[in-house]
Amino acid sequence: MTPPTERPLTAMIDPAAGPPDCTAYERAGGWQATRNALGRLAPAGIIDMVTRSKLRGRGGAGFGTGQKWSFVPKEPAADRRKYLIANADEMEPGTFKDRLLLEGNPLQLIEGMILAAYGVQAGHGVIFLRGE
Repeated sequence: MTPPTERPLTAMIDPAAGPPDCTAYERAGGWQATRNALGRLAPAGIIDMVTRSKLRGRGGAGFGTGQKWSFVPKEPAADRRKYLIANADEMEPGTFKDRLLLEGNPLQLIEGMILAAYGVQAGHGVIFLRGE
């Protein structure tokens, strides 16, 4: 017997119902991680938690997300802005993972960006989409 598959990224996606509104997202547990993290963790704590989780990028290399975030300079610079970029470009031929996640639950992306921006102390966020 095959064990049930865990689907943490797509658990709240219901193609028949469409993307959740803010109320439905919150009712399903959305924003809880943000409330918990912002209330009790320093930015370095977010990076440490992501590193320990072994979360990996969804690109071909599968680079460790926490390790990548740890490379961002910690010191604030008056002459430099920090940007967080969510790359939603389907660069791999024949894949539609980014589109599925964005169309199915865009609030999950926004929540992830809030947590990531807090962790790396970015003041600006951009979602990169291709125009085609």
